[in-house]
Amino acid sequence: MEKQHPLNELLGTAAEKLRVLMGTNTIVGEPIQTGEVTLIPISRLSFGIASGGSQFATKVQRAEDPFGGGSGAGAKVEPVAFLIVRGDSVKLLPVNAGSMSTVDRVVEVMPEVVDKVTAFWDKQQEKKSAKADGQTAE
Repeated sequence: MEKQHPLNELLGTAAEKLRVLMGTNTIVGEPIQTGEVTLIPISRLSFGIASGGSQFATKVQRAEDPFGGGSGAGAKVEPVAFLIVRGDSVKLLPVNAGSMSTVDRVVEVMPEVVDKVTAFWDKQQEKKSAKADGQTAE
């Protein structure tokens, strides 16, 4: 049986721990049901991993026996927003509104703008129709 190098074990353990940490529920959380509204937390995950190793050789020992090494990992989970689902409506509520970019703001208000433009357009069409009907009746 072939002897496995200790560095493989260090890297394997670090990778396994990160795999557990980076599960799907870490980014998109479990939905929270409150009456007719469902809240879905959204988070940002940042992580880093480092590893190192060495193999010492002296005049007395072979290079295969001694070993020095290490590994480490760090992670940060930040809440970013909540998806609010109410019926057919889905809205994104950022945790920190100051961090929204211009594009985020445009996407957020787009449904309201479309509704207002459509309502304005409909009123204009009604006025034209009423004017046309009034002129032909004279």
